[in-house]
Amino acid sequence: MSNSNKKDIYTEVTDAIIRAIEEGQANGKWELPWHNFSTVPQNAVTKKHYRGINVPILWIRQQKSGFKSALWATYNQWQDAGAQVRKGEKGAPVVFWKTIDVEPQGDDEEAGTRMFARHSSVFNAEQVDGFTLPQSGKPAEITLKEDCTRFIAATGANIEYGHPHACYIPSVDKIHMPAPAMFRDTKAATATEGFYAVLFHETTHWTGAAHRLDRIKHKKYGDNDYAFEELIAELGAAMLCASLGVTPAPRDDHAQYIKNWLKALNDDKRFIFSAASQAQKAMDFLYSLQPQQEQEQAEAA
Repeated sequence: MSNSNKKDIYTEVTDAIIRAIEEGQANGKWELPWHNFSTVPQNAVTKKHYRGINVPILWIRQQKSGFKSALWATYNQWQDAGAQVRKGEKGAPVVFWKTIDVEPQGDDEEAGTRMFARHSSVFNAEQVDGFTLPQSGKPAEITLKEDCTRFIAATGANIEYGHPHACYIPSVDKIHMPAPAMFRDTKAATATEGFYAVLFHETTHWTGAAHRLDRIKHKKYGDNDYAFEELIAELGAAMLCASLGVTPAPRDDHAQYIKNWLKALNDDKRFIFSAASQAQKAMDFLYSLQPQQEQEQAEAA
């Protein structure tokens, strides 16, 4: 098969995310593809959570298909588990990375390795027969709040409450947050969910400091690097909310970022892959600061 006929996974995934963002803006809504999910997608057989770009990919498919389950597996994995994908069901693409050895092409080149993206299809637990969906309930608010507060405290981030707006200030390495009492229930989320979604967004920014992951590069509001960092923070917050059982709430300032995101996504089909990779690194970094039992909750895919 020629390269021109091969499926471009970068384009396929980016286009799906662009469509989902545009649909989320319909009728003035600012909802993004990763909102309204309180569970990180998980492989039903290996029990490992999907990571990086695969998280928003599977959230989008779950949302569009109306699946309640966050469990996925390949066709063969479902068969090995004694289940059968129903005829006519369409799988969702997941991306994995392969490494190949590269031979030197000239006297000045050295042998090495190169990574490239491959993809396979996975099917949701609601697309198969012979599998019993596990029953689960939403944790009580007080338990959720205690878990999230303990997680944040373990990071050691300098957080100052009582400010009118939430932000991370790199020059003083400090997070400013409104007081928790300032958050209110909305149609999209409870006050608790909204508070932690915003706090995790700013904490993801906090991981990008030069002496941590050295990621924050933007020089002015609204440039492509700024949009990239905001998308990382959004994805990171969504991943953290899901891993800790919180449903992320749409933020009031989403509208100002979406235009830049869509432009960057259209200009560079690898933009969302890079942002998801950086968001995963941020989440991994935050989990590395947790006590051992919390680290074990963040399973590698």
